[in-house]
Amino acid sequence: MSVIIDGKEVSAKVQENVKAEIKNCMIRPSVAVIQVGDNPASNSYISNKEKVCGAVGIYFRLYKFDDGTPELTIINKIKELNNDEYVNGIMVQLPLPPQYNEKRLLNTISNAKDVDGLTDINTGRFINGKKTLIPCTALAVMRVLEEYGIDVAGKDVVIVGRSRLVGRPLATLMLNNNATVTTCHSATTNLKEHTKRADILVVATGVPKLITEDMVKDGAVVIDVGINRVDGKLCGDVDFAKVEKKASYITPVPGGIGPMTVAMLLENILLCYNAKNSK
Repeated sequence: MSVIIDGKEVSAKVQENVKAEIKNCMIRPSVAVIQVGDNPASNSYISNKEKVCGAVGIYFRLYKFDDGTPELTIINKIKELNNDEYVNGIMVQLPLPPQYNEKRLLNTISNAKDVDGLTDINTGRFINGKKTLIPCTALAVMRVLEEYGIDVAGKDVVIVGRSRLVGRPLATLMLNNNATVTTCHSATTNLKEHTKRADILVVATGVPKLITEDMVKDGAVVIDVGINRVDGKLCGDVDFAKVEKKASYITPVPGGIGPMTVAMLLENILLCYNAKNSK
């Protein structure tokens, strides 16, 4: 039977560390979230972020726009927040309604306040090995592996999913830590052939129970980033009940990478705050 990685426990440790550091801040750190539309999943994510930020002492500002709002109005709000010295971090809640230019809105965010690490400049800095802000979910995966003493160096790591939020930045982090990385995606043929040889398998596709027992090597570490709702219940991209019997370590859904992603957001907000106030 595998060890179930407790993301809530690790997240609680991170939150306590952030809370302790914030107590020494002269000015309360602040984050601004831009939401467009009324996506129920986004509402839930934002509510959770607000709750956790409040618990550690980060001031949370939400700016909610109807999905008929002109894009220029949202851009002007982001620019206003860029110039607000009391706002340390800015994020645009994704996904956006399809009529909006995601890339343009993200790149309006000041690189110094880009707590999601998604502007083109921060992405370029990251790929080129320069110190910068890194997407929170990719950081979350690396942190839980570290907390559980799982060294990726020399391991065969297979990442299923190539999104800019998870797959792409995670591949870079793994390479930076001397893993051998394979990235699979919707055009990959014979997915099982790749996943079956993974020492560490990370799945982030949004396809419920995509990874079945026969696709996982005995003793593999399985990290499930997916969050799906099926018949009113949350589940991941991995068939947890069956894969758990083969894996050495596995993350549950919920309670695995989700809480850690929010914890990494807290650390990124603090990084932005410290960078500004150390000048």
